Amino acid sequence: MSATLELAQALIARPSVTPEDAGCLGLIAERLVPLGFVLERIDANGVSNLWARRGAARPLVCLAGHTDVVPPGPLDKWKSDPFVPTICDGRLYGRGAADMKSSLAAFVVAVERFVAASPTHKGSIALLLTSDEEGDATDGTVSVVETLKTRGEAIDCCIVGEPTSFNRFGDMIKNGRRGSLSAKLTVKGIQGHVAYPERVRNPVHQAAPALAELAATRWDAGNEYFPPTSFQISNIRGGTGATNVVPGELEVLFNFRFSTASTMEGLQSRVHEILDRHGLEYAIQWTLGGRPFLTPRGALVDAVVDAIHAVTGVTPELSTSGGTSDGRFIADICPEVVEFGPLNATIHKIDECVDVADLEPLTAAYQGILQRLLG
Repeated sequence: MSATLELAQALIARPSVTPEDAGCLGLIAERLVPLGFVLERIDANGVSNLWARRGAARPLVCLAGHTDVVPPGPLDKWKSDPFVPTICDGRLYGRGAADMKSSLAAFVVAVERFVAASPTHKGSIALLLTSDEEGDATDGTVSVVETLKTRGEAIDCCIVGEPTSFNRFGDMIKNGRRGSLSAKLTVKGIQGHVAYPERVRNPVHQAAPALAELAATRWDAGNEYFPPTSFQISNIRGGTGATNVVPGELEVLFNFRFSTASTMEGLQSRVHEILDRHGLEYAIQWTLGGRPFLTPRGALVDAVVDAIHAVTGVTPELSTSGGTSDGRFIADICPEVVEFGPLNATIHKIDECVDVADLEPLTAAYQGILQRLLG
């Protein structure tokens, strides 16, 4: 059994449903101490966070990830217990197998092998691990980044172990992510009987043209790395349930996934301009899930691409697709952030799994990245 597979199984066996860590950080810490890492727990509000660093020099290369997993869902739908790591037909099954305990195991083994081969490597290596990525993501990586920022400790390059491979291992990495901006729009009207339209103000009727314009607006054209910013309405609620009552207000939830071609402030300003022009009486609450970040071709992207190609023969596609990750927080103190990990076909699904045959190449790729950056 490979060292990466053995550690991945040990991590999967710990039921670390967000925000629980269930001992995963302790298991990893035991492997890092003999390598000369200085460990620091930066726990916050029941969330477990670990900052581990080997060395004090620059550049500082960080491996970042999370120990928490999403709930397994109905247990009777799984082929095997989601927290009993099981190998079947060449795949390792278990909650977190792909997202992202295999990456964590590969991180640790890659660091062990790199340090053994290059004990006096230049710069420093760090691991930033949290149990609050799949949940609210308010007390995890955010807390560690704030702590590092407060004491002026910057990261030069960061590899986030999110599962990025799409059709085959190594075919895609994320060199950026779109920002996420959500809003709760409340359009106010005057409730009353549908038979007396002169005595009501229907917020559904009033909002409809404005919503249609928002949906049809081209917010930007995107750029080389990002598709155009998208606007999507996810929920609309209004009315009392009765067919003879005009509602007093309409609630609309919508979201922007926005590129570096737009800013949060610019999107907000344009939304308000459209709503105001349509004469709506409204209130709006904005929630920023994360600003977009981008790492163009350079030292980190080249190191990741070259390491993957050396191991697999595949040249990965650079992509900014998908949802958000903790990379959005790390980018605040790190100019170069790239995500790379195993296949993402089964993440968050019943029977989540990873190909056992991909674990050693994943480890070798991470080791190759460290060698290219710090060797």
